[in-house]
Amino acid sequence: MQLFLIRGLVALAWAAAFSAASDSLTLGAGVLLVLYPGIDVVASLLDARTQPAGSPARGLLRFEVVVSSAAAVALAIAATGTFADVLAVFGAWASVTGVAQIVVAVQRRRELGLQLPFLISGGLSALVGLVYIGQALGDDPKLDILSVYAAGGGVWFVLQAAVLAWRSRRSAAQAA
Repeated sequence: MQLFLIRGLVALAWAAAFSAASDSLTLGAGVLLVLYPGIDVVASLLDARTQPAGSPARGLLRFEVVVSSAAAVALAIAATGTFADVLAVFGAWASVTGVAQIVVAVQRRRELGLQLPFLISGGLSALVGLVYIGQALGDDPKLDILSVYAAGGGVWFVLQAAVLAWRSRRSAAQAA
């Protein structure tokens, strides 16, 4: 539950920082672009450590680590190019990890119950990633929309933390 909260708050902070830097592909914007999937790498590694060895969720979280690591490298390269390059890479990464997030949420349903915020976040990530790829192919791609993506994801992670905290308190109260 703390991991979801921290992940959400970090995403919100990243969104604020990137919003200020997204008007051009400066070194600062490039560093922020690489950091965002890096945040996902750290969060997925920490989350995977809490899963039983051999569990499907653990395997998918490790898959997310690999995909997000590759995305960080690809975004470092894309940041030396155009807005379209960045949007295409970010969109592909968002779509793949969004689908993985949905699968993890479904697999952990027995352990944590219905994870509606996590499911919605994953679904939106998968869809928005496709929209970003479409925008990359358009006439006037802009990077400021990535801040909206990160802020939205941050809100969903914070909501998931709140749901898990509420369920934990309810279970403790029922046990008492």
